[in-house]
Amino acid sequence: MPEPSATPEAATAADGTAASAKRSLGSGPGRLLVTLYAVFTVAAASRSAFQVVAQFDLAPLAYSLSAVSAAVYGFITFSLVRGGEGARIAAFVCCALELLGVLGIGTWTLVESSAFPDATVWSDYGKGYLFIPVLLPVTGLIWLRRSRTA
Repeated sequence: MPEPSATPEAATAADGTAASAKRSLGSGPGRLLVTLYAVFTVAAASRSAFQVVAQFDLAPLAYSLSAVSAAVYGFITFSLVRGGEGARIAAFVCCALELLGVLGIGTWTLVESSAFPDATVWSDYGKGYLFIPVLLPVTGLIWLRRSRTA
């Protein structure tokens, strides 16, 4: 007889489906992805916080975009750690939007560099960060697609 405190999640976990869905995002190679997103969250947030507080008048667009990238990285990190199908879908959509942002901002900084007196995290497709900002969402999309539950 199950205990009264048993939850539906615990009952589902007994057959392994919910447990594997929760673990699939942040386990195995997903751990490296979570780690990279966490590092980029801290890096982009730290950089943008300083720039917004101390230098905002120099390049408001660039510094605002760096803050947006920090929020995107943070949301994806949270979704990957949380796990589950809903979080996987949210992270997938956010990674796709992140990729569009990196490609759009990267192209914009190359075409009209005068609009960006200072670099953003996504400038020149993440050149200042060894192009990791353009590789990260691609890797994330591949991982999230592979971790899809049946």
